[in-house]
Amino acid sequence: MKTTFAKKGRPARRQSPVKSGKRTVLLVDDHPVVGVGLTERINRESDFGVCGVAQTGAEAMTAITRLQPDVVVLDLALPSGHGLEVLRDIHSQHPRLPVLVFSMHEESVYAERALRAGARGYLMKHEPPERLLEAIRALLSGGFAFSRETSARLLETLSQPAKEHPGSLVAKLGNRELEVFQFIGRGKTTREIAGLLGLSVKTIETYRDRIKQKLNAHSSTDLIRQAVCWVETGV
Repeated sequence: MKTTFAKKGRPARRQSPVKSGKRTVLLVDDHPVVGVGLTERINRESDFGVCGVAQTGAEAMTAITRLQPDVVVLDLALPSGHGLEVLRDIHSQHPRLPVLVFSMHEESVYAERALRAGARGYLMKHEPPERLLEAIRALLSGGFAFSRETSARLLETLSQPAKEHPGSLVAKLGNRELEVFQFIGRGKTTREIAGLLGLSVKTIETYRDRIKQKLNAHSSTDLIRQAVCWVETGV
């Protein structure tokens, strides 16, 4: 199966999975090395293969329409916006398309958010390749793919009234706050973040203040340090 790598400004070309008889996987990840490595590994399987690789949310939406994959493997850290927004767009426009979130960020922070946004699985990037293949197969068969610990936590959380749960301080951030926090970690200024999210500078400054309070950051420098650490390590 020939794989399509979407280039910026160019829609992915449609492939013909019928000839190979394989189910198809669309990868959404802005790191070319990761995309190439995952493609090579996944394409060794006899029952499914990669039909395309997108690097942004916009490319992903175009590729889904053109390539009609059977499953999407989505990274949350995308250059033009947070993967949760892309996930919501996919679920809204293609509600039957299963999406597996594949992220460096801690499952305890994002898994519940991803599930609520429409994901059917969450896997961290430090897991062995075999675990990724198992997760893809689970989604292709109509199932879910979460760790045992996360599955138990999700069931407990969803079966109880909303309340604050212990865990990482980052887990206390709202979805929009997480987006702002991630952009801070990528070196974006307040004005740049406002432009990317379509919000006012004053609104972003308010989000920054809230984030500082929730993360116990003592200064803007401390906030930036924590944000950079989160973006680079997921911790």
